[in-house]
Amino acid sequence: MFTDSHCHLNFPELRSRLPDILSAMAQAQVDRALCICTTLEEFEEVHSLARENANLWSTVGVHPDNEGVQEPTLDDLLKRAACPRVVGIGETGLDYYRLGDRTVADMAWQRARYRTHIQAARLTDLPLVIHTRSASEDTLAILREVGGFGGDAETLPVARGVFHCFTETAEVARAALDLGFYISFSGILTFRSASDIREVAAFVPLDRMLIETDSPYLAPVPHRGKTNSPAFVPWVAEQIAQIKGLPVAEVAQVTSRNFDQLFDRAASPANAKPS
Repeated sequence: MFTDSHCHLNFPELRSRLPDILSAMAQAQVDRALCICTTLEEFEEVHSLARENANLWSTVGVHPDNEGVQEPTLDDLLKRAACPRVVGIGETGLDYYRLGDRTVADMAWQRARYRTHIQAARLTDLPLVIHTRSASEDTLAILREVGGFGGDAETLPVARGVFHCFTETAEVARAALDLGFYISFSGILTFRSASDIREVAAFVPLDRMLIETDSPYLAPVPHRGKTNSPAFVPWVAEQIAQIKGLPVAEVAQVTSRNFDQLFDRAASPANAKPS
């Protein structure tokens, strides 16, 4: 029924109790979850979750916040993207929230990393999982520059994907939608202070939405403050249902269908079974 399009089940607070989490997912009618890779060092662990569990999938990527880790080359991403049950590139993007003493100019390494991920996504025709925080202007500008939207000599597929855990403005959402991207909402949508994000959710068409937990973080109300898990994603769907004036079952059905359309390798018979 429900699909959690973004979680981190390899993180210690979840990996150590995976059987309980999978059981809770089944009880909550959460049929599938996408396990997101944030470093190359953790890829094998993330990928093993998908290989060993028929209702889990994986991505490959290096999160923009992660420093002091193996820097991904294009070849690194392409090799791992070719593995069974890898269905996306990311998470990637830009994050200027924790600049500290640095300037935006100092984050050139982050922008270079993002470009590499976009190139990998186009070469593999896999969707990007994009993270952006305090950096939406550059995130969109680089996506337009490298994503092939104006046509280029390489004749590669244009970039596609999702802006995950969306916390930006309606204008940013509109720009992402105009590029063909989906918008994913997390438990933040249920927070009392998130009225602006609920307004964005009212604006985004249901057929361009995904739902997620970003677990173990951002547990939705009424579980706020607890360790999040994919079993809580129905609460995000419930909030969207209230905003849209729709049955929760319809939100579950449409967002799961959207997941299939975007992460189309997950629907491929060759990738249907764990290896």
